[in-house]
Amino acid sequence: MFTGIIEELGEVVSIEEIGESSRIRLRGPVVCSGAKHGDSIAVNGVCLTVVDSPEELAADTGEFSADVMAETLHRSSLGALKPGSRVNLERAMALGARLGGHLVQGHVDATGELLSRAPGDLDAAGLPRWEVLRFSLPQSITRYLVEKGSITVDGVSLTVVDAALDSFSVSLIPATLELTTLGAKAPGDPVNLEVDVLAKYVERLLDTRTLPEHLAKDAS
Repeated sequence: MFTGIIEELGEVVSIEEIGESSRIRLRGPVVCSGAKHGDSIAVNGVCLTVVDSPEELAADTGEFSADVMAETLHRSSLGALKPGSRVNLERAMALGARLGGHLVQGHVDATGELLSRAPGDLDAAGLPRWEVLRFSLPQSITRYLVEKGSITVDGVSLTVVDAALDSFSVSLIPATLELTTLGAKAPGDPVNLEVDVLAKYVERLLDTRTLPEHLAKDAS
């Protein structure tokens, strides 16, 4: 599990295509600190597994490698990455740590794209104190978004300002704009979206239509 609080703005070092899958190498000294083979690190909101050997990690290069299967490449924006791309990085949360964002699984529900960005109030230097970003919203996850609810965009835990049928908006403070990839996104850029898992559990409990047929009969 993750919290959606980005620890580091990392960078793609290289991408090796292996059949329909890829091995991606990333630079992130903070998340690599103390990393072990098999650890989970979220890359733009996608939970990936560190595959480097203990010897490679002991070299302390500040880099790690992860395998990305074809399903992940097709269902997330990771397939659009290239060497030099900046990425949001977060290590799996430690048990007992503060939950600064919300419960994030690192399982992408859908991809959207940035539709627009507009500056909010200006500070004394004439720079925006915050920005409003609007993203497209695939129909498959529309029902999970509510005003002032939570959503993860490229691994960043955000609060929904308003949720329309085909889009939603969020307000970003300067720290988020500076410390995550969202500050440099341009209209048309793809993003990974993960809805609040609690909403999906509630739907499962209330609607037996989501159950397999034989379980639905037992529940009726």
